[in-house]
Amino acid sequence: MQILRDGDPCPDPGNGAVVTIGAYDGVHLGHRAVISEVRRRAAAEKRRSAVVTFDRHPAHVIRPDSAPLLLTDLDQKLELLADTGVDHTLVVRFDDARALESAEDFVRTVLVRCLSARGVVVGEDFHFGHRRLGDVSLLRDMGRDLGFEVLGHKLVGPDGSAARDDAQVSSTAIRRALHEGRLVDANLMLGRPHQMRGTVVPGDQRGRTLGFPTANVAVPDEMLMPADGIYAGWLQRNGTRLPAAIYIGHRPTFYDDRAMTLLEVHVLDFVGDLYGEDVSVEFTHRIRPDARFGSVDELSSQLREDCDRARQLLTRGH
Repeated sequence: MQILRDGDPCPDPGNGAVVTIGAYDGVHLGHRAVISEVRRRAAAEKRRSAVVTFDRHPAHVIRPDSAPLLLTDLDQKLELLADTGVDHTLVVRFDDARALESAEDFVRTVLVRCLSARGVVVGEDFHFGHRRLGDVSLLRDMGRDLGFEVLGHKLVGPDGSAARDDAQVSSTAIRRALHEGRLVDANLMLGRPHQMRGTVVPGDQRGRTLGFPTANVAVPDEMLMPADGIYAGWLQRNGTRLPAAIYIGHRPTFYDDRAMTLLEVHVLDFVGDLYGEDVSVEFTHRIRPDARFGSVDELSSQLREDCDRARQLLTRGH
């Protein structure tokens, strides 16, 4: 996949491109259904396939106080898009000027002038441009004049088929499932385990004193943490995937009021130092919610059970 950014030379027009547009946060099964249709049409028409996405979620510029937390950062999003087999991804810088750009200007400059669009595939509920005035109807009207066809793709459920409103796969539905602790539902809609990335930083050594040393992973504030609790999953570092018991929460046994949510990873049967490493954490199973314990001994006993359960789940693969 060729990654293009604002200011880069546009691709050679060739026979034109079939294009889709969106924030693509999570690159979930719904996104993949749209991209699959883009690639199918591009192959049938001997054109290139392209995704237009943004370097930040548009809501972070337009309404920062109510912008959603993110499922993927830009690097992970691009990796996931590359896995779809699309030919090009154009990363558009979304800033105040772009937020004021009309939908019509966006179509002319980005879709037509840069990507030579001959087909546009978007979700049937897609909106874009200043005040979200652009939609499938506007695209079709402009396409008749500018030489591209438009498909408003039906929104799909986890099985990939068209779904009713309350069963559709969306970034919003995945965020809700993660917030509510429904990891199975979230992973089903993502088509993969939810993943978070960050750098291992020093903590206060609580886990080490309990006999369960943890890697404290610092995650950017704009990323969405799953619901507080204990999870089984994997820590990836330098291309190695290590089984882990994962904690997200505020450590209520030790602190009555702690604003910061922590991501702590106990790598099972591992001896070593991870400080300073950039890692990714995959969440495959939710073991239990977070809880306050009456004593350190009670907590240690529960952590031992949690680690045993995580080991069983990851060994069995279910």
